[in-house]
Amino acid sequence: MSEPSIGSKLSHAADQVAADAHQWIEPLARAGYSAKALLYATIGFLAARVGLGIGGATTDTRGAMTAVLNAPYGRILLTLVAIGLMGYGFWRVVEAITDPDHRGRGLKAVLLRASFAIRGIVHAALAITGIRLAVGWYGEDQNRQEIQEWTARLLALPAGEWIVWSVAAGIGGYGLYQLYRAFAEKLSKQLNLGRVSAEVGRWIIGVSRFGIGARGVVFVAIAVLVARAAALHDPREAGGIADSLRALAALGRGPLAAIGFGLIAYGIYELLNARYRRIDSRLAEEPTEKVTDPRS
Repeated sequence: MSEPSIGSKLSHAADQVAADAHQWIEPLARAGYSAKALLYATIGFLAARVGLGIGGATTDTRGAMTAVLNAPYGRILLTLVAIGLMGYGFWRVVEAITDPDHRGRGLKAVLLRASFAIRGIVHAALAITGIRLAVGWYGEDQNRQEIQEWTARLLALPAGEWIVWSVAAGIGGYGLYQLYRAFAEKLSKQLNLGRVSAEVGRWIIGVSRFGIGARGVVFVAIAVLVARAAALHDPREAGGIADSLRALAALGRGPLAAIGFGLIAYGIYELLNARYRRIDSRLAEEPTEKVTDPRS
């Protein structure tokens, strides 16, 4: 009998970790959705204030963390947010490994599961940032600086402009997918709304669509900024959520206020996920081979 390959051993170990984590992954995932709800609602609230001419400034997830940090008991609250984001990230990685929805091994399924893993890693990194902010090791302004530094490194590589163009295309594609998801998919499949009245359910789906669509617009705007950095070969043109909101503000206060309220709606959607999301981290069972009777 041949010795199992390293890849097979790693896959088995990952499956075992996922199986062991099944009992406590759901509360961690729901805590993560709550953390995302707080951050996006904060970003949207600040953007809406700017759009309505009340004051303030646009910000991103790290800026929202800073706002949480400045609130009463901010360090404790931000630490809880970071723990929630870490839990969300871990669940996304587990979801990519276990395939609880039985998506299979086709190209579309593999790409979707890979996106889950990437989102998990991104949110885990965001959780680490939250911890660093809570203990005073990180500043809000470093976010834009890091984006520009990474863009500069990519531009310095051979075929660097094409790489940055590819990054812009990936971010833009994700934004467009969010817009598609907002208006084409049945969100009720993801949310367990069985105990909610039909009228309330329609309101929930409507708010969710508005929020997901607004977030999609923000990511498309980020893609435009990255594409501009590639076209002009200037990393200073790249930016994140705060920069994309400032760019959208050029369209007028009305559109910015609408996006701000949309991000608040996305925060509500994430809160609904924390309560009603169908979460299953169990390992997908391998399909059994159908045995036919040779006499038939």
